[in-house]
Amino acid sequence: MRLENLPSEFQEALPVLKKIKNAGFEAYFVGGSVRDALLNRPIHDVDIASSSYPEETKRIFERTIDVGIEHGTVLVLEDNHEYEVTTFRTEDIYVDYRRPSHVTFVRSLEEDLKRRDFTINALALDEAGNVIDLFAGLADLENQILRAVGTPSERFNEDALRIMRGFRFQASLGFELEPETFEAMKTLTPLLEKISVERTFVEFDKLLLAPFWRVGLSSMIESRAYDYLPDMVGSQDKLNKLF
Repeated sequence: MRLENLPSEFQEALPVLKKIKNAGFEAYFVGGSVRDALLNRPIHDVDIASSSYPEETKRIFERTIDVGIEHGTVLVLEDNHEYEVTTFRTEDIYVDYRRPSHVTFVRSLEEDLKRRDFTINALALDEAGNVIDLFAGLADLENQILRAVGTPSERFNEDALRIMRGFRFQASLGFELEPETFEAMKTLTPLLEKISVERTFVEFDKLLLAPFWRVGLSSMIESRAYDYLPDMVGSQDKLNKLF
């Protein structure tokens, strides 16, 4: 698939992609911005993934800031804009159900995309508008399905906050959760106790403010995830009153 008309946010960032490619590396737009462009939704942050390692990225651009260099992210300042450029990476075991114990920089886009949460967020876009879809994310977008990349239980064991993100994406997009993905979310909801209060409630707040909040909240109630959120144990009746 090819986007014939790149949104202005991508067009403004094209010089960054081209500089990286001219230096001999791969570079793509990735994540939520690609998903939202395909859905004709407003684009917020434009993220770039590259085969260039952080020090290589820094040599390409005159102005950069080390915002998360240990995880491969360099902030590039270009033409009065800021762009996070993150090296393709794989991740080691997650020691606290939220953060990997170690990341390894790689040159492979596929290796980078396979660690992402849902297929619709594992899409990449090149400078010509070609969509790279290695995990059937385009079909899931068309069918309005939220499906974990690879084995669902692995994705949620890696980062338990993805469970709340799944409900929030439902609330934002109105999509259905793919059955195997939802089963893994329901089984692993106890892991939410391992996640900080701030992070879980940021997702919960976004869910309640989203246009399809009833869809997301219904799934959250069915999963009994509330039993593993602070001060919400046994709150099903209170949550049902929100409908």
